[in-house]
Amino acid sequence: GVQRYLCHACGGSFRNTRKPSRRRSALWRTFLQNRAIVSQLAKHYGRSIHWIRKELRAYELPKPIIVPDKIVAIIDCVFFRRSSGYLVVRNAHNSSNVYWNEIESETIDEYQCARDTLEGQGFSLKSVVIDGRPGVRKLFADLPVQMCHFHQKAIITRYLTRRPKLEAGKELREIVHVLCNTTEQKFTDAIDEWHEKWNEFLKERTVESITGRWHYTHKRLRSAYRSLRSNLPCLFTYQKYPELNIPNTTNSLDGTFAHLKGLIQIHRGLKIDLKRKLILSILQNRHRKK
Repeated sequence: GVQRYLCHACGGSFRNTRKPSRRRSALWRTFLQNRAIVSQLAKHYGRSIHWIRKELRAYELPKPIIVPDKIVAIIDCVFFRRSSGYLVVRNAHNSSNVYWNEIESETIDEYQCARDTLEGQGFSLKSVVIDGRPGVRKLFADLPVQMCHFHQKAIITRYLTRRPKLEAGKELREIVHVLCNTTEQKFTDAIDEWHEKWNEFLKERTVESITGRWHYTHKRLRSAYRSLRSNLPCLFTYQKYPELNIPNTTNSLDGTFAHLKGLIQIHRGLKIDLKRKLILSILQNRHRKK
């Protein structure tokens, strides 16, 4: 199945030798983009599974070319296991990843390291979009900070569930439902009206019969309201700076994370070195996209 050539001078036949790097690149693309598992690759190439794994390990990822620029940064983390994840920074305007680093936990120090690294490389941050993790907002206090609407809605759902039983919870969830399609003034007025209506209800207390201690009866409802009130200054930053074209969610990164987790699930059982190479290949490919 390989083209052969005949030498008219000596009568000898030969075939063109394929470069190992080119063969490995083609194999890696099939492995990554076509989502072909190792056994399927072995059958397609007529080789053993051991040979396929050896070639995949021998494949070398191209070095990413980092060009410093002024960017609106989307920052988020993805975890594949409890203590194995990546912090990724993406340029919001061309969907290219400009920073990625393997982390064990999502800490403020990791965000600080990302910012220091980018600024050390010559990047200038015009604005950031974050998931609302406590403490991160203070790290970027000198920049316009946008809180992801999707994460804010997820926080409210975590406190109230998708189908709240309390009438106050139903009304608050209806207010949050239109978060992406309203203005800061309208949203603030709705929150204030809700709080004025249910203020006494939120103050209700329950006393423990044994210990005599008390706690607020509707703790989760209070937490949901407190989350909205504390994050309100960052929920409509994208409307205050229209010239920066700031996205109001981190969905650009969340889509890539979903794709990564899908690949990891398809290729479950990979050794840690191949799994890490697969993840870095996806992140770097996004970096090279223009």
